[in-house]
Amino acid sequence: MNRRKDALLAAAKMSPEIYRIAEKHGGVCTIGSCTTKPGIVTSVVEECRITLDQRHLDAAALARMLNEAREAAGRFAEEGKVRVTWERLWQIEPILFHEELIAACEAAIVETCGRAHRLPSGPLHDAAEMARAGVPTVMLFVQSLHGISHNKIEDTKEEHLALCVAALDRLAKKTMNWIALRQ
Repeated sequence: MNRRKDALLAAAKMSPEIYRIAEKHGGVCTIGSCTTKPGIVTSVVEECRITLDQRHLDAAALARMLNEAREAAGRFAEEGKVRVTWERLWQIEPILFHEELIAACEAAIVETCGRAHRLPSGPLHDAAEMARAGVPTVMLFVQSLHGISHNKIEDTKEEHLALCVAALDRLAKKTMNWIALRQ
Protein backbone atom coordinates (compact mmCIF):
# COMPACT_ATOMS: atom_id res chain seq x y z
CA MET A 1 0.00 0.00 0.00
CA ASN A 2 2.99 2.36 0.09
CA ARG A 3 2.44 3.18 -3.61
CA ARG A 4 -0.75 5.12 -2.96
CA LYS A 5 -0.82 8.75 -4.01
CA ASP A 6 -3.30 10.05 -1.45
CA ALA A 7 -3.99 13.74 -2.05
CA LEU A 8 -5.97 13.99 1.20
CA LEU A 9 -2.98 12.84 3.24
CA ALA A 10 -0.81 15.57 1.73
CA ALA A 11 -3.54 18.20 2.25
CA ALA A 12 -4.22 17.04 5.80
CA LYS A 13 -0.64 17.83 6.77
CA MET A 14 -1.42 21.48 6.01
CA SER A 15 -3.84 21.82 8.91
CA PRO A 16 -1.35 21.74 11.79
CA GLU A 17 1.21 23.55 9.65
CA ILE A 18 -0.96 26.60 8.98
CA TYR A 19 -1.59 26.98 12.71
CA ARG A 20 2.16 26.83 13.33
CA ILE A 21 2.71 29.47 10.64
CA ALA A 22 0.00 31.70 12.12
CA GLU A 23 1.43 31.43 15.62
CA LYS A 24 4.96 32.12 14.40
CA HIS A 25 3.89 35.36 12.72
CA GLY A 26 1.11 36.47 15.07
CA GLY A 27 -1.58 36.10 12.44
CA VAL A 28 -4.55 33.87 11.78
CA CYS A 29 -4.87 31.00 9.31
CA THR A 30 -7.97 28.90 8.68
CA ILE A 31 -8.68 25.98 6.38
CA GLY A 32 -12.33 26.64 5.73
CA SER A 33 -13.22 23.77 3.43
CA CYS A 34 -11.92 20.47 2.14
CA THR A 35 -13.42 18.56 -0.77
CA THR A 36 -12.18 15.32 -2.26
CA LYS A 37 -12.62 13.44 -5.51
CA PRO A 38 -13.80 10.90 -6.32
CA GLY A 39 -15.38 11.10 -2.86
CA ILE A 40 -16.07 7.39 -2.57
CA VAL A 41 -15.34 5.53 0.65
CA THR A 42 -13.47 2.73 -1.15
CA SER A 43 -11.31 4.96 -3.34
CA VAL A 44 -7.99 6.61 -2.61
CA VAL A 45 -8.38 10.37 -2.84
CA GLU A 46 -7.20 11.48 -6.26
CA GLU A 47 -7.88 15.18 -5.76
CA CYS A 48 -8.25 17.21 -2.59
CA ARG A 49 -9.05 20.92 -2.56
CA ILE A 50 -8.68 22.99 0.57
CA THR A 51 -9.34 26.68 1.07
CA LEU A 52 -6.92 28.76 3.12
CA ASP A 53 -7.73 32.09 4.76
CA GLN A 54 -4.76 34.02 6.15
CA ARG A 55 -4.97 37.30 8.03
CA HIS A 56 -2.42 39.65 9.51
CA LEU A 57 -2.38 43.39 10.12
CA ASP A 58 1.10 43.71 8.54
CA ALA A 59 1.29 43.19 4.76
CA ALA A 60 4.89 41.92 4.88
CA ALA A 61 4.07 39.37 7.58
CA LEU A 62 1.01 38.28 5.61
CA ALA A 63 3.18 37.75 2.53
CA ARG A 64 5.63 35.68 4.59
CA MET A 65 2.76 33.57 5.91
CA LEU A 66 1.57 32.88 2.35
CA ASN A 67 5.09 32.00 1.17
CA GLU A 68 5.53 29.58 4.07
CA ALA A 69 2.15 27.97 3.36
CA ARG A 70 3.12 27.53 -0.29
CA GLU A 71 6.48 26.03 0.68
CA ALA A 72 4.81 23.63 3.11
CA ALA A 73 2.22 22.57 0.54
CA GLY A 74 4.97 21.90 -1.97
CA ARG A 75 6.91 19.86 0.57
CA PHE A 76 3.87 17.77 1.54
CA ALA A 77 2.93 17.23 -2.11
CA GLU A 78 6.45 16.04 -2.91
CA GLU A 79 6.44 13.68 0.07
CA GLY A 80 3.09 12.24 -1.08
CA LYS A 81 4.06 12.13 -4.75
CA VAL A 82 1.10 14.34 -5.66
CA ARG A 83 0.86 17.70 -7.39
CA VAL A 84 -0.15 20.98 -5.76
CA THR A 85 -1.56 24.05 -7.49
CA TRP A 86 -2.78 27.35 -6.06
CA GLU A 87 -5.71 29.51 -7.07
CA ARG A 88 -6.39 32.87 -5.47
CA LEU A 89 -10.06 33.21 -4.60
CA TRP A 90 -9.94 36.66 -3.04
CA GLN A 91 -7.42 39.08 -1.59
CA ILE A 92 -7.52 42.36 0.29
CA GLU A 93 -4.57 44.29 1.62
CA PRO A 94 -4.50 44.82 5.38
CA ILE A 95 -6.49 47.93 6.26
CA LEU A 96 -6.03 49.11 9.80
CA PHE A 97 -8.65 50.28 12.23
CA HIS A 98 -8.23 53.67 13.90
CA GLU A 99 -5.92 53.32 16.93
CA GLU A 100 -7.89 55.68 19.19
CA LEU A 101 -11.15 53.92 18.36
CA ILE A 102 -9.51 50.55 19.01
CA ALA A 103 -8.54 51.81 22.47
CA ALA A 104 -12.09 53.11 23.08
CA CYS A 105 -13.57 49.82 21.92
CA GLU A 106 -11.25 47.80 24.13
CA ALA A 107 -12.08 50.03 27.12
CA ALA A 108 -15.82 49.64 26.48
CA ILE A 109 -15.47 45.86 26.37
CA VAL A 110 -13.30 45.70 29.50
CA GLU A 111 -15.74 47.95 31.38
CA THR A 112 -18.60 45.67 30.33
CA CYS A 113 -17.03 42.20 30.44
CA GLY A 114 -13.82 42.60 32.41
CA ARG A 115 -11.62 41.40 29.56
CA ALA A 116 -11.17 42.00 25.82
CA HIS A 117 -9.62 39.94 23.04
CA ARG A 118 -8.14 41.44 19.89
CA LEU A 119 -8.48 39.76 16.53
CA PRO A 120 -5.54 40.14 14.16
CA SER A 121 -7.79 41.27 11.35
CA GLY A 122 -8.59 44.65 9.92
CA PRO A 123 -11.89 45.91 8.56
CA LEU A 124 -13.63 44.03 5.79
CA HIS A 125 -16.87 44.62 3.89
CA ASP A 126 -18.38 48.07 4.54
CA ALA A 127 -15.84 48.85 7.24
CA ALA A 128 -12.99 48.44 4.75
CA GLU A 129 -14.55 50.92 2.37
CA MET A 130 -15.14 53.40 5.21
CA ALA A 131 -11.52 53.07 6.39
CA ARG A 132 -10.23 53.45 2.82
CA ALA A 133 -12.27 56.64 2.50
CA GLY A 134 -10.47 58.01 5.57
CA VAL A 135 -13.35 57.57 8.03
CA PRO A 136 -12.06 56.47 11.45
CA THR A 137 -13.27 52.88 11.79
CA VAL A 138 -13.40 50.12 14.38
CA MET A 139 -15.45 46.93 14.73
CA LEU A 140 -16.73 45.20 17.84
CA PHE A 141 -17.33 41.46 17.57
CA VAL A 142 -19.43 39.08 19.63
CA GLN A 143 -18.42 35.44 20.03
CA SER A 144 -20.07 32.91 17.71
CA LEU A 145 -20.76 29.44 19.04
CA HIS A 146 -18.41 26.77 17.69
CA GLY A 147 -16.45 29.40 15.76
CA ILE A 148 -19.02 29.47 12.96
CA SER A 149 -19.61 32.86 11.36
CA HIS A 150 -21.00 34.15 8.08
CA ASN A 151 -23.22 31.09 7.85
CA LYS A 152 -26.94 30.46 8.37
CA ILE A 153 -26.17 28.19 11.34
CA GLU A 154 -24.17 30.91 13.11
CA ASP A 155 -25.41 31.36 16.66
CA THR A 156 -24.47 33.33 19.76
CA LYS A 157 -25.48 32.97 23.39
CA GLU A 158 -28.14 35.51 24.42
CA GLU A 159 -26.07 36.65 27.40
CA HIS A 160 -23.15 37.37 25.03
CA LEU A 161 -25.46 39.40 22.81
CA ALA A 162 -26.64 41.41 25.84
CA LEU A 163 -23.03 42.10 26.85
CA CYS A 164 -22.17 43.10 23.29
CA VAL A 165 -25.07 45.55 23.14
CA ALA A 166 -23.95 47.07 26.46
CA ALA A 167 -20.36 47.33 25.21
CA LEU A 168 -21.54 48.84 21.93
CA ASP A 169 -23.54 51.44 23.86
CA ARG A 170 -20.42 52.35 25.85
CA LEU A 171 -18.37 52.48 22.67
CA ALA A 172 -20.93 54.77 21.00
CA LYS A 173 -20.79 57.16 23.97
CA LYS A 174 -16.97 57.11 23.99
CA THR A 175 -16.93 57.74 20.24
CA MET A 176 -19.31 60.69 20.53
CA ASN A 177 -17.12 62.17 23.28
CA TRP A 178 -14.03 61.56 21.16
CA ILE A 179 -15.60 63.35 18.18
CA ALA A 180 -16.73 66.26 20.38
CA LEU A 181 -13.18 66.70 21.71
CA ARG A 182 -11.72 66.76 18.18
CA GLN A 183 -13.92 69.63 17.04
